[in-house]
Amino acid sequence: MEGSIQLLVCLVCVLQMGSLVKTRRDAFGDLRNTEAHSAPAQRWSMQVPAEVNAVAGDAAVLPCTFTHPHRHYDGPLTAIWRTGEPFAGPQVFRCAVARGSELCQTALSLHGHFRLLGNPRRNDLSVRIERLALADSGRYFCRVEFAGDVHDRYESRHGVWLRVTAASPRIVNISVLPGPAHTFRALCTAEGEPPPVLAWSGPALDNSSAAGQGQGHGSQVTAELPALTRDGRYTCTAANSLGHAEASVYLFRFRGTTGASSVVLLLGSLGLKVLLLLGVLGARATRRRLEHLVTQDTPAWSQAQESNYENLSQTNPQSHQLPRVCCEEFLGHQHPAVHHGK
Repeated sequence: MEGSIQLLVCLVCVLQMGSLVKTRRDAFGDLRNTEAHSAPAQRWSMQVPAEVNAVAGDAAVLPCTFTHPHRHYDGPLTAIWRTGEPFAGPQVFRCAVARGSELCQTALSLHGHFRLLGNPRRNDLSVRIERLALADSGRYFCRVEFAGDVHDRYESRHGVWLRVTAASPRIVNISVLPGPAHTFRALCTAEGEPPPVLAWSGPALDNSSAAGQGQGHGSQVTAELPALTRDGRYTCTAANSLGHAEASVYLFRFRGTTGASSVVLLLGSLGLKVLLLLGVLGARATRRRLEHLVTQDTPAWSQAQESNYENLSQTNPQSHQLPRVCCEEFLGHQHPAVHHGK
């Protein structure tokens, strides 16, 4: 009997221990779930495409978005783009956003070709590269830095590869520059892939002799004409296996005269101007004289016509003149008759 009672007590202790273990396990599970829910939903990450293709002379967009472990961050931040290698390559673009602002003030833009398209405050660091050159080909890395902890910054490790190709040669610059001793020289710069061959043509130039004067730097080639001896049109032609392009410049030099010949030309031009002035003044005087004569003749004729018209109107009334004339004629005929009777 006592053994049964002891066995029952042991079973009760085992059940209590089991319930206690289960309670601790449930509490630990609830605590673990609470930590999981309170942990940040995001972490540091960068999303960039593997490659972007573009043509020289056009523009290209390098997309870059990121996530960070903060639920909300409104402090200062910096957006950076670099090339070559991550973390140590030279920077080509950098802008900073002040606390509470969404405007990213540009602090660096290599050659002025880089422009921010995204909004770093909204996790977008995308940039646009204008006027692409073949030398812009390479790998680019985006980076974001939050003010404060050294760990609040992240950079893409693999970056995005920008591949710039040229469909045909393109002349990027052609100009005429002054040289020593009042001479002039011409420069022509073109780019292409493969690098083009440049040739000059113009007055008293042989294309074959001017084609081998180019100097290459990467995908760009420059050809120079050291001395332009004649005026006229000078044309630079760039050609490779994909096509050709050409551009022209014009040279016209002013050749002045000196000594007696310049004085003669000056006096001759002044004399010609004086003669022209006298001719204009004489023509105006003649015209005024003719207008004056016409003005004097016209009013006299008009006044005479008006006087005749008035005289006619005064002599024409029949109520007064005609009876008087008749009476005068009648009396004139009566006097002789009376005298004849006496």
